[in-house]
Amino acid sequence: MSIPTTSSVERLSPQEIQDRLGASPVAYLPMGSLEFHGPHLPIGLDALTAHGVCAGAADLTGGVVLPAVYQAVGGEHTAYPWTIMSSSPDAISTLLGETLARLADFGVKRTVILSGHFADGQRDLITRVAERWSERATTMSVVARTLGQAPQPPVTPDHAGRFESLLLHAIDPALVHPEALPDVTHHPAPLGEDPFGADRHRPEHPLHGVFGPDPRRLDRAAAAPLWEHLVGWVAGLATRD
Repeated sequence: MSIPTTSSVERLSPQEIQDRLGASPVAYLPMGSLEFHGPHLPIGLDALTAHGVCAGAADLTGGVVLPAVYQAVGGEHTAYPWTIMSSSPDAISTLLGETLARLADFGVKRTVILSGHFADGQRDLITRVAERWSERATTMSVVARTLGQAPQPPVTPDHAGRFESLLLHAIDPALVHPEALPDVTHHPAPLGEDPFGADRHRPEHPLHGVFGPDPRRLDRAAAAPLWEHLVGWVAGLATRD
């Protein structure tokens, strides 16, 4: 699957941006974290998936996609290797508010903030940003969601499990390496365990840091339907309140 890049503002000239906004005054603002996602996935997964879904949505609705903002709060992986998480949600809120103000200046009428990092703290942060913006008398409306809020996805959201592995596979399969995890035959997950339970924090667990269904026997055929479902949902966010 080839993810479109024609809407990515960093690849466009000012005139090209204005032409796209003239046809559809929509902007997508993807967000994510730098966070441990096991040995089989990159630390930038959350922002990569958010950007990929936004690019797919813009291909349907028109408009532009901003570069992903690698800033996030919350979650249970703050002490894991190469997790770089902010302790200042107010600083991120300020950054987002300034970005929204400039988008409004440029004639954007609808902005969708989409976070691939969907910890409670991150969801609450972007929700507050959108609510505060709505209190202002502007011509631009803002909606904020995380990928974890998608209604009835064909795969249940998780952290580094089937959901995130499949979604990134749909966007860039070269970045997904289930074979980097311990062999499932010789190192199965404990029978009857809670796949979202605290036991997955143990370094000796074969799915250390993976919270969700085991991604080692990944049904790659499920990747495209998941991506298409999420793209359609996010495109809908851009066109209705």
